[in-house]
Amino acid sequence: MQQIVITGASTGIGAATAKDLAPGNTIFVHYNRSKDKAEEVARAVETAGGKAVLIQADLATDAGCGKLAEEVKAHTDTLDVLVNNAGDLLDRHSLEGTTWDIATRTFELNVFSVMRVTALLLPLLKKAEKANIINMSSVAARNGSPTAITYASAKGAVDTYTRGAAKGLAPNIRVNAIAPGIILTPFHDKATPKDQLEKFMKSTPVGYAGEAEEIARAVRFILETPFMTGETIDINGGMNMR
Repeated sequence: MQQIVITGASTGIGAATAKDLAPGNTIFVHYNRSKDKAEEVARAVETAGGKAVLIQADLATDAGCGKLAEEVKAHTDTLDVLVNNAGDLLDRHSLEGTTWDIATRTFELNVFSVMRVTALLLPLLKKAEKANIINMSSVAARNGSPTAITYASAKGAVDTYTRGAAKGLAPNIRVNAIAPGIILTPFHDKATPKDQLEKFMKSTPVGYAGEAEEIARAVRFILETPFMTGETIDINGGMNMR
């Protein structure tokens, strides 16, 4: 039985990943505000043959990251997988509309939380035989976004952190990232107008948006590919090609 922490696991990609990795494993289902949704995910994990541990914490704060780490340590002395999935597009704004407040809050949630949670859980990850860290980036980090430039910059930082951590933690801990394109999850409900979302989908070469389960399968692919580290996998329907 593997011990797996998934941050932001109450909805979207995090929830899909928790369900996909559930059979035979312990899934630490982290959430901040969506308790009801997190409880639904926990029940799905148990139904799939896994064990679920619910943890509430605000990862945009140092105290919240510490709370998550302490609760994980209270349940296990080793950790096999950490999926740093928690993140959000807090606001769409123009370049001129960037404020110190939105920049700080965006980096606290999307970058600093990844760094702090990883650092705090490293003692447990180092006890595993071959541990994995998977960070969530974004296609926005690849091609930029004039209406989400702060978020795109934060995800670019996640990419850089992934490569540095991969080198620093090799050979016993692998660190990779996934950069999703437009995925149909609650992520876009608040910050992306319907007409803009439709525009994004039409500009995607495959002509449609992806599903959270497709990203979950990419997480599994990374876990099952031991020769991969320091990589960011693009799953975006062709929005960005290299």
